[in-house]
Amino acid sequence: MDILDLARRNQQKARKIIEDTKIIPIWESIGARVNLVGSLSTGLLMKHLDIDFHIYTSQFSLCDSFQAMVKFTENKSFMKMEHKNLLDTEEACVEWHAWYRDADNALWQIDMIHILEGSRYDGYFEKFAERLSAVLTDETRYAILKLKYDTPESEKIMGIEYYKAVIRDGIRSYEDFMEWRSLHPVTGIMDWMP
Repeated sequence: MDILDLARRNQQKARKIIEDTKIIPIWESIGARVNLVGSLSTGLLMKHLDIDFHIYTSQFSLCDSFQAMVKFTENKSFMKMEHKNLLDTEEACVEWHAWYRDADNALWQIDMIHILEGSRYDGYFEKFAERLSAVLTDETRYAILKLKYDTPESEKIMGIEYYKAVIRDGIRSYEDFMEWRSLHPVTGIMDWMP
């Protein structure tokens, strides 16, 4: 399996899904600013099929947030949707998770995090993606993609764990990565920046 080719193909599919679902114009229709974040934005999407957006509005209206999501229900490729209201936490957001079945019958998770502008995490993950992209080399990009490829489907690992292990600590093998994870357990949001 050519890992770089698989990553490239999955990233192309993800961009086609974004276009086909009209995610950006739907959120913009309620006055939101929409930013692609996560592994797709850095070119590190591998086989965990997910697409991440952070969506910002200057005022938060649950009604508007639900209004945007209702528009997605018109697309029969969306199989399931759920939300988590975190407005009363420091995250000041509503997490929307939607599952989309593509033309090849693969199931994609699309995370749309609707965040109040000016709150703690406004722009944080965009800055992370920018910094990560700036320090990636061909060798570290391949190492991250290979670790992601070697991860069993049943294992749930945050992208930042791969990035920190490879870039900061020089991890290159899956076995070393598993040992690294046991020494660096994750609790909540990791605040490491490359």
